Amino acid sequence: MSKKSSSGPPHPDVKPATRFVTGGRDPQAFHGFVNPPVVHASTVLYPTVEDYEARNGRYTYGRRGTPTSEAFAGALAEIEGPECAGVALLPSGLAAASLALQSALQSGDHVLVTDNVYGPTRKYCDTVLNRAGVITTYFDPLIADIAPLMQPNTRAVYLESPGSLSFEVQDVPAIAKVAHARGAVVLMDNTWASPLYFRALEKGVDLAIQSGSKYIGGHSDLMLGVVAANAKCWPQLNHTVFSMGLCVGPDDMYLGMRGLRTMAVRLAHHYQAGLKVARWFAQRPEVIKVLHPALESCPGHAIWKRDFTGACGLFSIVLKPVPQQAVAAFIDALTLFGIGASWGGFESLVIPFDCNEVRSATSFAPGGPTVRFHIGLEDVDDLIADLERGFAAMAAAL
Repeated sequence: MSKKSSSGPPHPDVKPATRFVTGGRDPQAFHGFVNPPVVHASTVLYPTVEDYEARNGRYTYGRRGTPTSEAFAGALAEIEGPECAGVALLPSGLAAASLALQSALQSGDHVLVTDNVYGPTRKYCDTVLNRAGVITTYFDPLIADIAPLMQPNTRAVYLESPGSLSFEVQDVPAIAKVAHARGAVVLMDNTWASPLYFRALEKGVDLAIQSGSKYIGGHSDLMLGVVAANAKCWPQLNHTVFSMGLCVGPDDMYLGMRGLRTMAVRLAHHYQAGLKVARWFAQRPEVIKVLHPALESCPGHAIWKRDFTGACGLFSIVLKPVPQQAVAAFIDALTLFGIGASWGGFESLVIPFDCNEVRSATSFAPGGPTVRFHIGLEDVDDLIADLERGFAAMAAAL
């Protein structure tokens, strides 16, 4: 956890991609070494009783901050932009989402949650928050005027744009305006675009959440969550994190900081490669539609073009109606796409899905089987050749 600071001076005039490289670094503070040290620490010693009782010193306990956490959180805060007052580091993306919600809510409150929310976040709302006396109402992600849904005790609105299965793009500024007018805090899962491609705090979000296990780590070997807060929400978020005793291990912070340095370059490839494969899918006779906000044919494209500056490698397709065994044959024939539920690593992934399993306010009727892809860092032509083999296997299974 950290206030908006870093081990080096901020760089207010550089472009976002540069901040991924420069943020949180001050080599001269660490004997000229490029990277900040990885500090393994719990106990902090004091020279005198007076110093101990006054808690004199920059650090007081490993859980409450080290040079490693300060550098990493400081870099993340620089990337989020001037609206960021502090960043909390959590042990997973779900921990980031649940902790952010907990910091904004208390017993007797009501929260509005987009119906395309990440499944485990929905489960947290329906179980832990429900037991704590917080009522959740799910709403259509395509509704911008949420005023009719607001109740006198609505204290938070939780967004995810685009949704990580069905990819609806929400009008975040419009929703935030209504929520703030009613005194509610706006939270958003911004893992898909990251602050590189969507400046959530600038668009009216109060608590911007990322699963650092995805693109921040970038190598499918890290569990990490991040919550960036504006000045209004940082004190309560910081207090909640400390009170819960949550922290991230130094080696995980190191992996996150290491991934951060190449994240802009990797995301640029994921963006362009994903768009190329999405356009290829759009020309296939087996595909009804491609759910990728950067495609002109996607319903949310206009808002994406207005508010976003890029996309990642995650999107879905809707196949023409075929038996489930044909869909399985298509996926099983792929050799360059692993079958796995996560994303954001260097490897390409694929899963079948049905949004109706995680919806309650809306129905999902795409017109055929749905499949989600994450386009990794492999050669795009090789991926397309692999997908052609998959479609051949699907045809053979009919």
